[in-house]
Amino acid sequence: MAWLFLGIAVVTEIIWALSLKWAAGAATWQASAVPVTLSFVNMGLLALVMRDLPAGTAYAIWTGLGAVGVILAGIMLFGDRVSPLQAGFMALTVIGVAGTKFFAPA
Repeated sequence: MAWLFLGIAVVTEIIWALSLKWAAGAATWQASAVPVTLSFVNMGLLALVMRDLPAGTAYAIWTGLGAVGVILAGIMLFGDRVSPLQAGFMALTVIGVAGTKFFAPA
């Protein structure tokens, strides 16, 4: 169950980061409340996951997949550009996260 919650935490991390960009453009207090609320949800999920998984494992997966997810969403939603070298390092990040998951203690 911890791995499922970690996956949800990664998704909320990605949505949180994207909501920061959206809130900056909207420039209202209501828009600013969205990333603040998501940060509480996000951190709460991560804390819940860390009850059952090692902190380093949970954090590495959360940050790694969150970063790659935000980059990919930025490409799709905002037309951000990524060089082939950057894409290679993103692939290395995903490989590292997969290795962290695969070799994590049960």
